[in-house]
Amino acid sequence: MKYIWLALLLFPFYFIFAQTLDPSAVVDRRAQLENELQNLEKEIEGYRGQIQSKQKEAQSLERDISLIDSQIKKSQLEIRARNISISKLQTAIGEKNQTISVLEEKIEKEKASLGELIRNLYELDQTTLVEVLFSYDNLSDFFVQSDTFDTIQESLQRSFDEIRTNKTKTETERDDLEDRKAQEVQLKTLQEIEKKRVQEREAEKKKILADTRGQEKNYKKIMDARSKNAAAIRSELFVLNGSGAIPFEKALDYAQKVERGTGVRAAFLLGIIAEESNLGANVGTGNWKTDLSHARCAKQRDTFQDITSRLGLNPDKMPVSKRAWYGYCGGAMGPAQFIPTTWILYEDAVSAITGHNPPNPWDPYDAFTASGLLLRDNGAAAGTYSAEHTAALKYLAGGNWKNPAYRFYGDDVMALAQKYQDQINILSSVAKR
Repeated sequence: MKYIWLALLLFPFYFIFAQTLDPSAVVDRRAQLENELQNLEKEIEGYRGQIQSKQKEAQSLERDISLIDSQIKKSQLEIRARNISISKLQTAIGEKNQTISVLEEKIEKEKASLGELIRNLYELDQTTLVEVLFSYDNLSDFFVQSDTFDTIQESLQRSFDEIRTNKTKTETERDDLEDRKAQEVQLKTLQEIEKKRVQEREAEKKKILADTRGQEKNYKKIMDARSKNAAAIRSELFVLNGSGAIPFEKALDYAQKVERGTGVRAAFLLGIIAEESNLGANVGTGNWKTDLSHARCAKQRDTFQDITSRLGLNPDKMPVSKRAWYGYCGGAMGPAQFIPTTWILYEDAVSAITGHNPPNPWDPYDAFTASGLLLRDNGAAAGTYSAEHTAALKYLAGGNWKNPAYRFYGDDVMALAQKYQDQINILSSVAKR
């Protein structure tokens, strides 16, 4: 009887989880969030279709105001969708934390049981066999108790090992969920930025409406007056993250060279670089010692040192993207925002086009070329809207590109690509005169 309390600890503990991990309220809430998220994504897709349709229409007062309204509504819905995704992840994280607490409590009980066993073993070790035998009325009781003791000891050890393994696994899952939650928070921040951009455009349109008092012919005059001429386009600065801004004409020259080498449309490449630079400007610039300091960034850190060493650059003076509060690694380099380990995969191909050996991720031409090569590998050379949109999503999210949360990035890139294509068309028409 003295070991019955130990045997009870061997009873499966999954029943504890049934009370804590799957309450009906949590299940109902998860289903509610999932249903709401699906409905929002359908609405977002509807507005996305409206925007693409409006963009194909001839420019007019009604068309432009309708386009702006659709863009703002889409952004607002995307932000709501991200909030729902964050809530879902927070619920899952809470469940994982609860699981870990149960496992830790179980482990403490197992430790206490093992401690009691060790003390009993010590007492037995200090007692002679004769004394032990005389403590039992029947010899058979001694052997039964001895076998029970060994069985419990082995079972407790197996139980302890299993719980420790489950605890490690659960902590890993929780870390993964924390990463995903941080990802969602980042996307929400970026979408807030997108919403502000659209709202700024809406403010501009409202001003035009006030100036024209709703008269289409007055709007047409204002838009014609604001249309950029070739000289203005050439001198417009093209902002680059991690490098100085360059004239648009120079950026276009690089993009057209890349187009000839990779088949990726110049306007689309400019859209990617512009989007990366804008997002990079919001993240800011950092230093490799700080922003690649996390243990998980060791490979990126070593590769960064290798890249700068071969270029003869001081790593302390080279700007990289900051490690945001929600992430482990910064370290994206130059206008194309390549992480070090991805950059080295394209070095030889970049050198073959630019003639720079080794290529420099902070050099605009090298950066444009690397970006074009990666986009080509992602299917952008097909030149269709779908192919370019998908390539943009892969540029941002890699294998996770199908996640609806990233669609805004592809939408932004394609809108920028249309803007640059219009400017390229103006320059081309002037050149043909």
